[in-house]
Amino acid sequence: MTTIAAEGLPAEPSAADIRLVITASSLGTAFEWYDFFIYGTLAASGIIGRTFFPAGNEMVQTLLAWAGFAVGFGFRPLGAILFGFLGDRLGRKYTFLVTITLMGVATAGVGLVPSAASIGLWAPAIVILLRILQGLALGGEYGGAAIYVAEHSPPGKAGFYTSFIQACVAGGFILSLAIVLLTKAAVTPTAWDGWAWRFPFLFSLALLAISLWMRLKLSESPVFCAIKARGELVRNPFVASFTYSGNLKRLFVALFGIAAGLTVIWYTALFSTLQFLQSTMRVDETMAQLIVGFGGGAGLFWFILFGRLSDRVGRKAPIVIGYAMTLVLLFPIFWTMGSAANPGLARAARRAPVIVTGPHCAYDPFAAKQADICGRLLDYFSKKGVAYTKEVTPAIAVTIGGDAVADTSPAGLDAALAAAGYDLARVRPDARHIAVILFAILVMGALAGATYGPVAALLAEMFPPAIRYSSMSIPYHLGTGYFGGFLPFISQYIVARTGDPYAGLWYTMAVVAVALLVSLWGLKWRGETFAGDAGANASARLSADHVPSATPDP
Repeated sequence: MTTIAAEGLPAEPSAADIRLVITASSLGTAFEWYDFFIYGTLAASGIIGRTFFPAGNEMVQTLLAWAGFAVGFGFRPLGAILFGFLGDRLGRKYTFLVTITLMGVATAGVGLVPSAASIGLWAPAIVILLRILQGLALGGEYGGAAIYVAEHSPPGKAGFYTSFIQACVAGGFILSLAIVLLTKAAVTPTAWDGWAWRFPFLFSLALLAISLWMRLKLSESPVFCAIKARGELVRNPFVASFTYSGNLKRLFVALFGIAAGLTVIWYTALFSTLQFLQSTMRVDETMAQLIVGFGGGAGLFWFILFGRLSDRVGRKAPIVIGYAMTLVLLFPIFWTMGSAANPGLARAARRAPVIVTGPHCAYDPFAAKQADICGRLLDYFSKKGVAYTKEVTPAIAVTIGGDAVADTSPAGLDAALAAAGYDLARVRPDARHIAVILFAILVMGALAGATYGPVAALLAEMFPPAIRYSSMSIPYHLGTGYFGGFLPFISQYIVARTGDPYAGLWYTMAVVAVALLVSLWGLKWRGETFAGDAGANASARLSADHVPSATPDP
């Protein structure tokens, strides 16, 4: 397969140069995603909601915390536009030095924000502002690191070399779990809940120092140097991304066929799994974090494997096969995890299903108080994490396992659930069931690796060199920012509204189905790279009539 390094550029970097490029770029990516994901890791445990978004309602706190998580993703496209422009104008290296500095400072800032109990609404306002800064920084980081490695890769190695970037994105999440667990182990539960949870945010400053030290050793990308030397820098890479011949189709495919699909799979494999184990299946919080962290770490090799495989079979095959297998396996994987995580609760749900009936049962997860009795019943079961179904009948009633519940007060419902075998206490799965959960997580990791491992090379190869940073970053961060960033919020909202703990997976299924169709239509099985289509003069052609609104500098 033709790779970026074959575009008539300077001589290949040495093996030592390549190792430094991959190490510095990958570690920097891991650290930056650590910064971004530490919020999500603690949001899943409820600390973010209790501290910054107290609402007197646990479900509302959870939804607001995940909304804050989504806000950061929502600003990633703006960061992609801003830093993509700078990356194509000023260079890859210095742009992602700026992004990682902004990310580290903003992350540490979250750890310094006083609680809402201390400063009121200023607390969530400041946290949201810092999440916005994180989103802007992340919008420029991933594209810069991926392109930088791809543009240093020799022929036939781009998928393999950039797969380390992909693995380190997942590594950032795992590192966030590891730091949380180590901090919790070092302090008392009281200290953790009171102040020690802030340490993982402040730890970002140490990671920032390491990242800057390593990345300052790097030289500029040979591709960018060649473009600059030939006087082919584009004045407005953002405009050129939408006016260059054929680029609109590439942007569409990159957004809906690649970024959206791979992101919902990966976030489902990590965030949805963690939320599912902790909240729905009532697994002990630390145990759930250990299981997901170990399973995620054990599955990092999938990204390397499929990235390397894509150098041999093309980028499209692993991605579309991964999408298709996700549509087949997603629900069975989570059913398996649910049965293994809390077998007693799973058996109770099958043996004694909860049915809430009434003339018009309406439930608003955001309401401080539900409008009627039926809504309050649904609110009760939703907060307990108990699956339920709704039926329309003239009278409001609750049945558990076919038996009507006479006392529908919280105390009466607690007693009825206990009598029906529902044990809502926190559980710690035994070794056999942990092994089953880990196997399920590894299968999810394979699906994520197949769709994510080849992507950095694919996206870098899809776009002309002089507008590559902008053209790659914009669709990637639109897809990951909106389709992926809002996944925890949307899936939790669906679960809360339906009473089905697995219903949130339908969001993932719908996005992946669209991504599969777009990828089948828009990607080529072989020779799908821009270099393969346009040849060695790809960057020179950018300065011709193809981009009349964005001519190169004189």
